[in-house]
Amino acid sequence: MLEISEADIQERMRLDNPWWDDHKIATDFGDMRRRAYFPAFAALVQETKVQRAVVLMGPRRVGKTVMIFHLVQKLLDGGVDPSDILYLSLDTPLYNRMPLEKLLGIFLKNFANKSDALKYVIYDEIQYLRNWEVHLKSLVDTYRRIRFVASGSAAAALRMKSEESGAGRFTDFMLPPLSFSEYLDFRGLTTGLIQETTTVENGDQAGGRYTTSNIEALNEVFTDYLTFGGYPELAISDNVQQNFQRYIRSDIIDSVLLRDLPSLYGIGDIQELNSLFTTLAYNTAQEVSLEALSKSANVAKNTLKRYLDYLEAAFLIKRVERIDRNARRFQRTTSFKVYLTNPSIRAAMFGPVSAGDDAMGPLAETAIFAQWFHDYKNFDLRYARWDGGEIDIVYLNKGSQKPAWIVEVKWSDAPFERPSRLTSLVSFLEDHQDTVVQVPTVTTRTRQGTRKAAGYEIEFIPAALYCYAVGRNVVRRLTKSANTRLEPELDLGDRF
Repeated sequence: MLEISEADIQERMRLDNPWWDDHKIATDFGDMRRRAYFPAFAALVQETKVQRAVVLMGPRRVGKTVMIFHLVQKLLDGGVDPSDILYLSLDTPLYNRMPLEKLLGIFLKNFANKSDALKYVIYDEIQYLRNWEVHLKSLVDTYRRIRFVASGSAAAALRMKSEESGAGRFTDFMLPPLSFSEYLDFRGLTTGLIQETTTVENGDQAGGRYTTSNIEALNEVFTDYLTFGGYPELAISDNVQQNFQRYIRSDIIDSVLLRDLPSLYGIGDIQELNSLFTTLAYNTAQEVSLEALSKSANVAKNTLKRYLDYLEAAFLIKRVERIDRNARRFQRTTSFKVYLTNPSIRAAMFGPVSAGDDAMGPLAETAIFAQWFHDYKNFDLRYARWDGGEIDIVYLNKGSQKPAWIVEVKWSDAPFERPSRLTSLVSFLEDHQDTVVQVPTVTTRTRQGTRKAAGYEIEFIPAALYCYAVGRNVVRRLTKSANTRLEPELDLGDRF
C-alpha cells in the first residue's frame, strides 16, 4: 500500500501558503471586509507575555477562516517574514491522521526561516484530529518561539476539549454571528442611518450614544437582519439571500445536528434531537420548562438535559436563568428562557417575518440578547418573573449579585404613550431602587425619549437602535481591552 510522501505534503503546504512566494494572501480573501472582532483577535494572537495557543471557535459560516487569512495579512504587513507563517487546514485529506508535530517538523525543516524570529503556526479545522488538545498542548510547551493558533467549526468539541485539557495553555476566542452593527457596516448603511455622540470619561472615549434620523428605514433593515443577518456571506450577497433558507438549513443547522453533534457525543436518535431543536427555535425568547419540553419534544428529561447542553455548547442556543422579584435564584431550575444565538435561524426554519408579525417581539428580544452573547464569558444576565410580573433583562452586579440595571424589550410604542402601564417595571424598581444604578430602559418600535412612570425616570429607545448600540459598544470595549494587552473583560455595569 502506498503511503503519503513528504514531497506530496510539501507541495500541499506550498499551495496552502501562497504568501511564501507572493508575500500576500489570496485576493478573494483580501478583498473581504474584516469582522469587527478582528482587532481584538489579532491583538490576542500577537500577545507574547504569556505562552498560550489561541483557540478560535464559533458556529459555522461566521468567517473564522477568512479572519485567519486577515491575520496572516496583518502579520505580513507588520514585517513578519512570509516563511515564518504556516497555515494548515486539517480537513485536507492529505493531512488525515497526521500528527501536528510531524507537520510542524516538515515546515521547520523545509520552509521556515532559520533565524530565531517568532513564528506563527495556524491549524484550521483542528477538530478533525483526534486528541488534538493533547498534541497542541505539547507543542505549546515545547516550542517557545512559536505562536500557535487553532480554529474549528465544531464549537461544542473545541470548547469542551479546550477547557478540560488546555488550562493554562489555551486562550479561547469566540467569533459569533454578525452583530446588527456589523450587518449595517457590511451593507454600507451605517453612515446613512446612525448618528453617534461619543461621551468622554477621564480623557478617554466611553461608550457611544446613538440616534437615527430615519427610524422607519432602520426598522426595515433590522427586519432584514432578523432574516439574513447573522452570516457574512448572506449579508453581502443578494444572490445567496434569494435562497437563504437552504443556505442556513442545510449548510449550518443540519451540519451541526446531523453530523457534528452525533459524531462528537454519540447521539443515536438524531430525529429526537432535531425535534427538540425545532421546538426551541419556534419558542425563542419564551420561558420553557423541562416538563413541558419533555412532553412537546417527546424526549425523556435526563436525555433532554444532555441535549440542551449539547445545543448550547454548539452555540445554537443560550439558556437564561430565572430570578424572582427579590432577585434571588431558584434552588432547582425547572423553568428558564431559551434564545437562539442568531435570530435568522428561526426565519430559515419557519419563514421570514415582517414588522407587523406577532413573532417580531420575541425575535427582537432574541436579537438583543444575541448581541450580549458575543462575549459569552463576561455577562451575568437574567430575567425576572414572579406572580403578576416579569422583567426581560436584569443585569446582576458581579460583586453584590444585586440588580444594577434592567431592560424591558417591547416592539410597540404603547409603553411610551402610556408609561403608567409599566407596572412590573415600577414594582421591581421599588424593591431595588438602592441597587439599580442606571435609568431603566424600555425598547419601543419607533419612539425615543425619557418619560416618567410613578415618579421613576425611564429611557425609551427603539429596539433596532438599542440592538445596534449594544453590539457596537460590546465590540468597542472588547477591542479596547485587547489593545491594552489585558484579558478581555467588559464592565457591564456601564450603560449600553
